[in-house]
Amino acid sequence: MEILINLKKKNNNLSNEQIINQAINFHIQGKIKEASKYYQYCINQSFNDHRVFSNYGVILKDLGNLQGAEVLYRKAIELNPNFADAHSNLGILLKDLGKLKEAELSYRKAIEIKPDFKEAHFNLGNILKNLGKLKEAELSYRKAIELNPNFAEAHSNLGTILKDLGKSQDAELSYRKAIELNPNFAEAHSNLGTILKDLGKSQDAELSYRKAIELNPNFADAHYNLGNVMKDLGKSQDAELSYRKAIELNPNFADAHSNLGILLKDLGKLKNAELSFRKAIEINPKLAVAYFMLSNLKYSCSNKEIWKNQLFSENILTNQSQKDKIDIYFARANILHNQKKYKESSKFLQLANQLKLNLKPSKPDTLINKSKALLIESDKKDINQEKKTNYLQNIFILGMPRSGSTLLESILSMNNDVYDLGEINILEESFLEFKKSEKGIDLYEFYKEKVNIKTELKITTNKHLYNYQYTGIIAGQIPNAKIIHCLRHPLDNILSIYRAHFAKGNQYSSSLVDSANVYLDQDEIMTKYKNRYRSKIYDLNYDLLVCKPKQEIKSLISWLGWEWDDKYLSPHLNSRLVLTASNVQVRSPINSKSIGGWKNYKDLLKPAIEILNRTNKYQDIIS
Repeated sequence: MEILINLKKKNNNLSNEQIINQAINFHIQGKIKEASKYYQYCINQSFNDHRVFSNYGVILKDLGNLQGAEVLYRKAIELNPNFADAHSNLGILLKDLGKLKEAELSYRKAIEIKPDFKEAHFNLGNILKNLGKLKEAELSYRKAIELNPNFAEAHSNLGTILKDLGKSQDAELSYRKAIELNPNFAEAHSNLGTILKDLGKSQDAELSYRKAIELNPNFADAHYNLGNVMKDLGKSQDAELSYRKAIELNPNFADAHSNLGILLKDLGKLKNAELSFRKAIEINPKLAVAYFMLSNLKYSCSNKEIWKNQLFSENILTNQSQKDKIDIYFARANILHNQKKYKESSKFLQLANQLKLNLKPSKPDTLINKSKALLIESDKKDINQEKKTNYLQNIFILGMPRSGSTLLESILSMNNDVYDLGEINILEESFLEFKKSEKGIDLYEFYKEKVNIKTELKITTNKHLYNYQYTGIIAGQIPNAKIIHCLRHPLDNILSIYRAHFAKGNQYSSSLVDSANVYLDQDEIMTKYKNRYRSKIYDLNYDLLVCKPKQEIKSLISWLGWEWDDKYLSPHLNSRLVLTASNVQVRSPINSKSIGGWKNYKDLLKPAIEILNRTNKYQDIIS
């Protein structure tokens, strides 16, 4: 009260307009305490000026008094319905309160009053993005840029929209424009890194993330994104450090906890992975991917009912994207499978896979037609296949997904002379370059350059499974090639594929019919190649391997020409990074638990059984 009396005495000779201008000047100068006193004085003296209410609302909002700010903004609009700034400010406030649709209306009103209000167009774009109206958001950002071509934030946010719309190259241009306008725009550098990662330019992405961190060392999102790209580059230690730094900067960063858990799972640190997933769910009880990852672990009993109850609640599906619903349905299916509730598990598997098909159609014919084309191609050229002692031993592990290939790779990489290439598609890349080349260089020279081993190791394993399509080309044109064809009971294989929820590729896996047709195509193609190149192809039957591991592994090691070592019997002790869907199972000792599992899902598998029954080969084992 004393403050207001003193202000009244001090401003006794000033007009109302002069007092209001003084308040505004204090505000512009950043003298918030003085400005607040003057705005409050004006309000108490019944100065019904819309600027006073709107400006004082901005101060209250910055101080965290959102309800008080809303009252003031609405009073400003009542006093002057055509005051665009107040409508825009109210929109900002409503966004912070989570009232997105009301915020949209406020921004649109501000733009209706003032069509060249670039900030309102920009903020409207932000709201539309959050509401999932991506095309409308794009138009709003483009309007803001039209009004101010040097609006760096609008270029950056437009890039994010274009990325979400699948326009990756246009997104890259927008981010680069934002950086050109503001070279110290850390967020734009980080966003550019994300699009470069999506475009497969992982090393360039790393540089962008590191630049963002250089500009803002406390940028938790940039550390998190750097962790993602380090993981893709196979630099697991660097990835872990980046995730942990992101969490240090933002302990409530649920996605960072979840991705750290995924990395720890891939490294075989399953207990630590479980803790990370639990923490992610504790922070964000609706983080679908964390539930899915946790459902794949042999989780501990403590507190499991809490997250399981959350997973099966109806609330968890509210406002979830289709992608998140897929994760939730697969997670439910996994839990029910572990509880031996196979009918209920089947229901959620069907829901999950149907949603996947809605997002990405299966298109199995693309794969099948490619197999046929490469079979014809393999007839064209064979090179001198005499054993070349100065060449690497090139082992190709191929076949259907979920056929035991990860277990096999773990067994072979127990040999200290083996360089594990993983699931890398360098053979196809080499073949396409070889076909275009006019240099007269053999295919193997292209392949060897991509393998690029910088150690003394003499053996490589390539586990790109769809190399089965290239079997004839491998056998005919890659010196010292050894081909191991992984196979298992067709229905166990098809069921495992259907349950796998592959992160990318393998779209046919969501259709039992298409999976059966692809399985049969692979079987037919490999039979033809075996008739031609029998001595170079080894059949590794997963069912026999897990039932009689010592016998089967000894036979394989002998075929490879290696010396026997008992360590081949303990692949679960292998500490290598495993990025496939089998990365949890491979950490356990060899066992036969999954054999015959298809019988629990016989009703679900009827479409696949019908396809397989059309051939004579499998009728006895699927009856």
